[in-house]
Amino acid sequence: MHPVLIELGGFSIKTYGFLIAVGFAVGLFIALREARRVGLSADAVADLAFYLLLGGIVGSRLYYILTNLAYFRQHPLDMFKIWEGGLTFFGGFILAVILCVWMIRKHRLPVWKTLDVFAPSLAAGVFFGRLGCFTAGCCYGRECSLPWAVTFTHPLTLARSGVPLHPTQLYSALGAAVTFILLYSLRKRKTFDGQLALLWGLCYSCERLITEQFRGDIRGGMLTDRIEISFVIAVVLIVASLVLFPVLRKKTGLRLFPLNTPHLQRKTVPVNSTRQQHHTGCSKMRRCRARDIMRNEACVSGRPV
Repeated sequence: MHPVLIELGGFSIKTYGFLIAVGFAVGLFIALREARRVGLSADAVADLAFYLLLGGIVGSRLYYILTNLAYFRQHPLDMFKIWEGGLTFFGGFILAVILCVWMIRKHRLPVWKTLDVFAPSLAAGVFFGRLGCFTAGCCYGRECSLPWAVTFTHPLTLARSGVPLHPTQLYSALGAAVTFILLYSLRKRKTFDGQLALLWGLCYSCERLITEQFRGDIRGGMLTDRIEISFVIAVVLIVASLVLFPVLRKKTGLRLFPLNTPHLQRKTVPVNSTRQQHHTGCSKMRRCRARDIMRNEACVSGRPV
């Protein structure tokens, strides 16, 4: 649609890169706010977000290169032209998860609680990223004659030009928006740590499997003539989410109410306070007993009490 956002002389800002930056900024803002709410270190979360961005970009580009080796062997310098598209989400996701777990252990953060903090941010990032794909023309759909079909006409577009296509980028953006609303609304009502992260994996993978049926771009990475690697990764992520969901819930303990429900929090009495009350009660008993003894002796001796 609009691959170039601003162009001044020989300098230009690609709309795709701009929206990726916006998505990262919005996601970081949400993650930092959520980290403060749940009591995690904001500095550690910001440090973790930087490595997630780095791992996401490097991993997504590396995956795309490995699945299109024939082209990049003939055009090796094109490996670095990420502004022209060619970032595969699952490649970035895999490397980002590896770096994420490493950084979480380095900062000694709770793994699943930290992943929950990033889950809504990840959905927001995917939303802006898919809008960027739409402006660049990558990840385009198959030819169709539906009323909402889009036709790319810009000379720099990466999509098939002049043909009505499924707006698969917008399909994915819509799925990411719905996922974000779901996760953001549930963040204060979750019943165990890891619930938001698993819900994101389940929602994104289901959306990906549906959207893949309408994709028309050539991405490479085929296991067979009809089965793509991204399809297999999505299925594995769905199975993993469904398996881990009851495991984490059982590990945390089945709760009928959210973790932060005030009336379910135990009211503990300090040990020192309990001991103090015990000693105070014993002292009163000793004083009363001594008073009774003195009264008995007074009665026997005839002294007034």
